[in-house]
This record gives sequence, C-alpha cells and structure tokens, in this order.
Amino acid sequence: MMVYLVFLCLLPSLISGASILPEPRKDVRASATDAEIQSLAEQFYAADTNKAASGDITLNLQYKASSSQTSTGTDYANQKLFRYVNEAKLFARPTFARLVNLLDNYAQKTGSAESVPTTEVNEQNAFLDEIFKTSIITKLSNFFISKGYYSSAASFKTDLKAMWFGLYTRTSGPLDSSGFEHVFHGEIHKGKVSGLHNWVKLYLLEKSGQVNYLSYSADGVWKGYPDIYAFQLKWSTYLKTIGSFFVGSSPEFDIAMYTLCYVTRPDSLCSVKMGGSIFKIQTYTWANSTYGNGKRFVASSYPI
Repeated sequence: MMVYLVFLCLLPSLISGASILPEPRKDVRASATDAEIQSLAEQFYAADTNKAASGDITLNLQYKASSSQTSTGTDYANQKLFRYVNEAKLFARPTFARLVNLLDNYAQKTGSAESVPTTEVNEQNAFLDEIFKTSIITKLSNFFISKGYYSSAASFKTDLKAMWFGLYTRTSGPLDSSGFEHVFHGEIHKGKVSGLHNWVKLYLLEKSGQVNYLSYSADGVWKGYPDIYAFQLKWSTYLKTIGSFFVGSSPEFDIAMYTLCYVTRPDSLCSVKMGGSIFKIQTYTWANSTYGNGKRFVASSYPI
C-alpha cells in the first residue's frame, strides 16, 4: 500500500518529464553542530593554498579609531591602507583572476537595474567552475551532502549560483542587487556604503583613487593571512562607518566561509574558528523575494 501511494505522488512528475521532487535546501540548524562548523572552518583555513603569504600584502593601518570616532567620517590616515599587494603573484591565480573579472560588472548605486549580458553570465560560470576545482569548496560540498543539505555537488553548485548571483531589488523597483554584488563589490544605498566586505575589491578601489581610507577599528589576532580587520572609509563621498573584511584570503575561502554560515546559520551569528581562535560571521537572508522552492537569496554575510 505504501509503495502504491508513493507511486501516485510521483506520477505527475513522471508523466510531465520534470525532475522528480525538486530538492529544497534543508534549513535545519540541528543538522550541523557548532563544533562541526568550527572544525570545517579550520579545515578551510588550513587548505587555503591560494591565500597571500606574509610578504604578499603590506598594510599601513595608521590610526585606530575608538567606537565614538568610527561614525564621524574624519580622515585620521594621511596615507593609503595598502602599501603593497603582490598582484603579479596573487591575481594571476585562477580563482583571483576569475573574481577580478566579475568586479567591474555592477552599478555603484542601488536603484539602477543590473543588466546581465551573456558575457557576464559566462564570467559567473567561469568563477564557479574555478572555485569548484579547489579543495576548500570540495570540503564544503562534501560536508553539505553528508549533512543532508544537498544531494550532490551539482545541486549545491546550482543553488550556490542562485543564492549569490540571483537578482532582487533593494529599492522596491528594478532588480538592482544580489548577494555577490553586496558582499564582494559593495553598493551605495540610501546615501552610504552598504556591503563591501571583500579585500580585493577594496584594494582595487583604493588603487584607482575611488576609496579614501580613514582609519581602522579592529585588527584580528592572526599573525599571517587570512586576518580580519574593520576599516572606516569613504567611497567617493559616501561613508562606510565600519566595514569588516577577511584580508589576504582567497576568493574560495571567502565564499566557503560565508556560504557555510549562510546555509547552516541563516539570519544569525555563526561561530567559526581559524588557527584555534573563535570568531563570528553574521548572515542575513533577503526576505522580500525568493527563488526556487521558497529559498532566500543572500542579503549579506561578513566577519564580526
């Protein structure tokens, strides 16, 4: 009797030729424990072979702002933040090169519809193909499959593209934003810098004269890279009072850490670990529109 009922449930899909039972992403917090998430984050940290070595980046932090100074917009630094980045080495690596190709695809301000021509879709696919060759994303994919979030690496890859690159509106108008644009590129929204949590984009903006570094308010405990910093800056005339970044990390490391927390701890603080030190990643889902089987796009994700 049970077999007969299951057959009846599947019959419409079999007749139409559609995929059997579209796979929802499993959003059950109990599926992944804090200890498992921290352990996997440590594995990402150890496996990040594309990260910057100690001599590949030189920061000029200058002034440390107090909590009362971060929102003033005062320029406490008369020199640039990035004194040196080994572009010839780092940006020649495939995942970095694919990331850089994506970073000029977006409008600076929300309110303008994002056009996504075939060339940009191809760049998205090339980026995903490249990061899925890395051991970090393989570890993430295997973990999600083992915990029941996805049935295969292919289904995870499809969902990863949708959650990060799917378009939605932050202005109740045109499709002007995505999780990737917000986190990795940054946006000017309601008169201030919103998002912008990727160190490569920050470096490129400063190099081109578009960003003025003001001060820093936090420096992580890590001696090498990746490290975590909080910066104050102006993009053109728009202020970012506190922007937190992994610095020196690879693109696949950032995507893996943010996605691990986004899938397992949506809309909350996620406890992760690097080099034995625990810290938090904040995740936010976009609640105003969905894709697929009621899934939510990435709204934001960044280290605390």
